[in-house]
Amino acid sequence: MANMKGRSLASLYDLTREEIEEILKKSELLKRETFQGQPHLLLKGKTLAMIFEKPSTRTRVSFEVGMWQLGGYALYLSAGDLQLGRGETIADTARVLSRYVDGIVARVFRHQTILDLIRYSRVPVINGLSDYTHPCQGLADLFTIYEKKGRLSGLKLAYVGDGNNVAHSLLYGCSKVGMDIVLGCPKGYEPHPEVVSKAKDEAKIRGSQVKVTNDPKEAIKGADVIYTDVWASMGQEKEHDQRIKIFKPYQVNGQLVKGAKEDYVFMHCLPAHRGEEVTDEVADSKHSVIFDQAENRLHTQKALLALIM
Repeated sequence: MANMKGRSLASLYDLTREEIEEILKKSELLKRETFQGQPHLLLKGKTLAMIFEKPSTRTRVSFEVGMWQLGGYALYLSAGDLQLGRGETIADTARVLSRYVDGIVARVFRHQTILDLIRYSRVPVINGLSDYTHPCQGLADLFTIYEKKGRLSGLKLAYVGDGNNVAHSLLYGCSKVGMDIVLGCPKGYEPHPEVVSKAKDEAKIRGSQVKVTNDPKEAIKGADVIYTDVWASMGQEKEHDQRIKIFKPYQVNGQLVKGAKEDYVFMHCLPAHRGEEVTDEVADSKHSVIFDQAENRLHTQKALLALIM
C-alpha cells in the first residue's frame, strides 16, 4: 500500500501507477460508504484552505462538500481575499497559510504559482487547476472509466479538440495506467511537446500507445472512450470566434462517433458549450457519462485528501 501522507500534487506525472491505483481504490470505498450513509470522518478537525484565482462550480463545491463529509472544514479564499503575488508574495502566502491549515488546494492561472506554493508550504498542496494541467479532473476521469469499463489497461481513449491542461492530464494519466491515448487536435493547437514526450516514455514501460494527429476521424477510430473539452478555455475568450472556425471539424457529433466502438462512452469535463465542441445528440445519448464523471470529482478528491492529509 502506497503511503502518500504529506504529499503534494502538481500533476499526475508526479504519481506512480501504484499511487493512482491506491487513490482509485480509496475513491471506490468512500463512494460506496457515502451511498450507504456510512460516515467516514477521516479528517476530523482538519482544515483545507482553498485558493481560487479562477471561479469554479465543480472544483469548489466538490472540495467543500468533500471536506465536510470527511469531518473537516474548507476555507474558501478568492483572489480578492489574498491578492496572490500582487501584495504578499506567493512564497509568504504559502508560509503563512501552512501555519494555520492542514492542506491547500489552489485553482490558478499560472502553473508556476502551484510549484511555488508547494515549494514554500509545510502542508500538502493540491493543484485544483492550472494553465498546464488539471490532475484532479484526470483522477475523476480514470475512476469513471474504471467504473464503466471494469479496467483501464488496454483501453483506447480518443481526445478531440484543444491540446489544453485537461489533455495534458489525460496524457499523463492514461500513460501511467497503460491506456492507449490518441489526440486529434488542429494544427497549432496540439498538446505541449514535453508532455507528449514524457507520456510516450511512460507508455513504453506499460506497452501502451500515445499518438497525436490532426485528423479527428483517425483519433476516434476504435475508441472505447471519446473525450472533448471547450474550444476556448477561461482566459481565451478573445480567441473564441477565431477558434470556432478552426475547431469546427473537431466537433463530436453523431457522424464522428460512428468510428468508435459500439459501446464507447462519451466524456466531457464540463461546462460544455453545446452546439460547439459537442452536440446534444451525443452529450445526452446513452453513451454519455458526463454527470457521473462530474460526481466522481467529489469521490476522487476525497480519496486524495484522506490519503495525503
